[in-house]
Amino acid sequence: MRERVNTGLLKDLEKFGIHDWNECFHCGNCTAICPLSQQGFLFPRYQIRNIQLGLKNDLACSLEPWLCYYCGECTENCPRNANPGELMMSLRRYLTSLYDWTGLARKMYTSKIWEFGSILLLSAIVLILFIIFTEIPDESVRLTRQGGVALNLFAPVKWIHLGDWIMAGILATLLISNVFNMYIKTIVKDKNVKIPFSLYLKELWKLVWNFVSQWQFNKCESKFYWLTHWLVMTGYVILFTMIVFFLHWFQTDTIYDWWHPQRILGYYATFGLILGIIYFSYGRIKKTKEHHKFSHITDWTFLVLLFLTTISGILVHIFRINGLPLSTYYTYVIHLMVLVPMLMLEVPFSKWSHLAYRPVAIYFANLKKTALKNQS
Repeated sequence: MRERVNTGLLKDLEKFGIHDWNECFHCGNCTAICPLSQQGFLFPRYQIRNIQLGLKNDLACSLEPWLCYYCGECTENCPRNANPGELMMSLRRYLTSLYDWTGLARKMYTSKIWEFGSILLLSAIVLILFIIFTEIPDESVRLTRQGGVALNLFAPVKWIHLGDWIMAGILATLLISNVFNMYIKTIVKDKNVKIPFSLYLKELWKLVWNFVSQWQFNKCESKFYWLTHWLVMTGYVILFTMIVFFLHWFQTDTIYDWWHPQRILGYYATFGLILGIIYFSYGRIKKTKEHHKFSHITDWTFLVLLFLTTISGILVHIFRINGLPLSTYYTYVIHLMVLVPMLMLEVPFSKWSHLAYRPVAIYFANLKKTALKNQS
């Protein structure tokens, strides 16, 4: 199928962080060296060709950028310093904006005013809701019998949980609809392969496996890189699950012993997030690894929001179990003022959405590869 060259594609992609794309002269080193490149999914070279030719539709239906985990080996071995690894990262931002039907992802990636304005707006909404609907309890009932803070008198768990469910419903609707848009672009519009329904069910376990294990990372040379990503992912998923589905158990005025599962899970999640924050922040500051040398503003925004969310959550826990009511209340408000925009913006429109797109892309790639094999 013929495609009209999009002459404005290159300038558009530069807004998402792509630079030095024209240095490539297609020697093929990046594809040859990549441990994740496979038959039928050759990258980054194929994507660079699409960019140079202005083939927007080919880019939109490609899965290759999501199959890349940016180990940096392609960039290290590029004789022209074309930074193919960073190009693939930038393409993931671009594709995120194409899947998003609201247009907000594009604005988040290309406009600092939209990005920071959205964060401040959501934070202000959270603060206003607390000012309107909550009040600080009387001094005589601020503490529990165990000496901890009666947090649920200030922020009743039933109302916070209701807010969680509303937020989770919005996030699920946005993310699922965006993934469906991804399916339309990468599977339905690809006329080169027909995938039988039975194959969707047969390959489904790989979707679950790659989400849980992040196993594609393990094929990269640095195992610590994979381990750090896995700890961040599992820590985030555990906290998100506890907050959305088990908040009555998680936000309780009862002070459990340190070895209680509620606290062990919280400590594990906190450890994973803190390790990830330190690792990625240090790497982006020192720039010793190829995958840390080029940072988009949204990379730093994500790390800052994650850091503030984690630190404020730790402080709420410390203040609560040590019987410091006012410190607990104020820090809890700050915690939600950071947590809500991080989830509402990062999950469907930015960095956290990659947790969904990557395993889905691997699933789609396996569908295509198996279907083509069966057709031949």
